[in-house]
Amino acid sequence: MPESPQVHATSRPTPPPGGPDLRRRTFLAVAGAAAAVVAGAGAAGAHDGRGWGPRPPVHPGPPRHHGGPAGAERAAVAFVRAATDAYPDLNTGPRLAQSYTDELGLFSTAFVYDNALAVCALLADGRRGSVETARVIGDGLLFAQEHDPDHADGRLRQGYNVGPYTFYDGSPQPDGFVRADGAANVGWQFGFLGTAVGDMAWPGIALLQLYRATRDPRYRDGAVRIGEWITATTWSTAPLGGFSFGVDGANQPVPNGSTEHNVDCVAFFTMLRKATGDRRWGGAVEHARRFVERMWEPASGWFWTGTNDGVEINRDPVPLDPATWSRLAIGDRRYDPALDWAASALAVTDDAAAPTSQLPDGEQVSGVTFSTASLTSTAQYNGITVHPQGVWLEGTAQLATSLLDRDRRGDRQRAEALLAQVRHAQDVLGGGQHLGGVEVDGGVVAASSLLDSGFGFGYFQVQHVGATSWFLLASTRSNPMRWDGLR
Repeated sequence: MPESPQVHATSRPTPPPGGPDLRRRTFLAVAGAAAAVVAGAGAAGAHDGRGWGPRPPVHPGPPRHHGGPAGAERAAVAFVRAATDAYPDLNTGPRLAQSYTDELGLFSTAFVYDNALAVCALLADGRRGSVETARVIGDGLLFAQEHDPDHADGRLRQGYNVGPYTFYDGSPQPDGFVRADGAANVGWQFGFLGTAVGDMAWPGIALLQLYRATRDPRYRDGAVRIGEWITATTWSTAPLGGFSFGVDGANQPVPNGSTEHNVDCVAFFTMLRKATGDRRWGGAVEHARRFVERMWEPASGWFWTGTNDGVEINRDPVPLDPATWSRLAIGDRRYDPALDWAASALAVTDDAAAPTSQLPDGEQVSGVTFSTASLTSTAQYNGITVHPQGVWLEGTAQLATSLLDRDRRGDRQRAEALLAQVRHAQDVLGGGQHLGGVEVDGGVVAASSLLDSGFGFGYFQVQHVGATSWFLLASTRSNPMRWDGLR
């Protein structure tokens, strides 16, 4: 694929032989002249005359106090709904939510992972308006599935455009989510054309949760199409098994295998079997679960990240999300030490006094970071050095959700302490940001300060649908990865 332009970090520590395995958020997509190595749910893409990269650090607006836990939840719901209802002149039917505020520089990009989380979070909220918005997003996922400009096999792309903008090369992009020709507006400008297994499993989970809540068979049938695409396209026969990564933007197979993705598949196929009564999905559950079992390192209490080739396990870096999601999707006590490892080994405290912190003066936020590599990274994004103690707010909310699901002695207190930190970040970070040019409030920023994931992309101090949705899931004590998990 073309190597430029691309969203990447410079001054990065040398990766292990073969490089880190692909993640959903570092998916390689091919889109002609606009191809990019991009972060499907996490990177900034902006042009400053020197190349692709994040904008400068966001200067936060004044604090926004939301009135305690209940007020924080209401504000978060309002943000997710605002992200869904942006560009009202163009998007009057099925649509998707813009993933990040405009300040990130990805314009109106809507990642399907973030939208799946939004569906689950809104259903967990349960109020009539939230359920209606969840259905709007679910209908948007079905529209994208049914109106792909190139394929008719049930796939979803990594991301879509949902509103008009002028691209960095000066070319106007006038369409909303539905193009003038009636097709879904796939995110070709940034190269978001590939299809990753995790980016299929999560929308499948969301559609099944919608089916459970509404009994509308369209959502179940859309999930079945997703399951058929995953099993037909990514079933790996390599020694480590499981499901491979997916296909890139040129529809070429990507052989990497992700622990995170296979955990997603355990959850999705388990739910799909319950929703349909079709026993064939049980085999898919076991195929994914065996891969996850092979990635478990009991001596250390963590999961390896996956494989680059289906043969050798990639042992560096070690990420957070297999630890949290294995609890939510599988619930096996053997894996419970992973939560304790994550809460300890990946713990960070961002203090405004640190040289690379981007917090306002006098502020401090604690939580967890993305991976073991995040803790020591000296990477730069467009000349901005990452902060090794930057808090990944999405992951912090994931950990709180998982601790509440495990519910051992002390877990509720630990989860509430984490949620208190997320609420504080919601109050003091991300003020004055916009969706489609309209100022918004209530969203949780992706990170307290610029941090490096260790997988070739960063997280930034901008309000994010994904982080906000995980905060809502934790606040409502919900588990989106189980059939009966939404409160």
